[in-house]
Amino acid sequence: MTASAHALVALASSGPSPLWYATRATGTVAVLLLTATVALGIAAGGRYAPQRIARFEVSSLHRNLSLLTLAFLGLHIATAVSDSYTSIGWPAAFIPLASSYQPLWVGLGAVALDLLLAVAVTSALRHRLGRRRWKAVHWLAYGAWPVALFHAVGTGTDTRLGPQLLLYAACLATVLAAVGWRIARTTGGAARRARVWGPPASVRVPVTLGASGENHEGEGRGNE
Repeated sequence: MTASAHALVALASSGPSPLWYATRATGTVAVLLLTATVALGIAAGGRYAPQRIARFEVSSLHRNLSLLTLAFLGLHIATAVSDSYTSIGWPAAFIPLASSYQPLWVGLGAVALDLLLAVAVTSALRHRLGRRRWKAVHWLAYGAWPVALFHAVGTGTDTRLGPQLLLYAACLATVLAAVGWRIARTTGGAARRARVWGPPASVRVPVTLGASGENHEGEGRGNE
């Protein structure tokens, strides 16, 4: 084997594995789908009903997006666990801080997964639980979104790349736009409270995301 061939083999072996690319790709798609699901749920929720689209069509789209999110999330976890570069085991996918590899950031992913699974299970048992109990658990999906976004930002060196940062910023802007849309159509005391507390709370997310990305400038190749 020639010297150039040896160099190519060494370069290929030192680079990211196909599983790493699959993990990053499925994780990114899962974040995008979760963002779309949450934004749709916020914008189309409450008493507002689209004039050109039937409510059952919105509900069907929301449900299908949720199922797609879980499907890509399952692929994301399977590829991350199968990648030999990290020591993420199946328990770490469900138990926060159980991973020896980036326990905090992987733990946030486990928290997001647990919240989404709770929503999925209670949605399947919605008629037995009753609307009030189901709706209380359903709000966990909105809490899972920022946790999942922090998980995505905190893992992987591609977080500091321009295109990936723009993608996360677009996710953030989409959800904030949905919140603004919802607040604009809310009346009464709830609207006043939302207008007072909404803007300061929304500012904290991009600031924290930016700080998280900077903290990972010196880290090695990451894997979700």
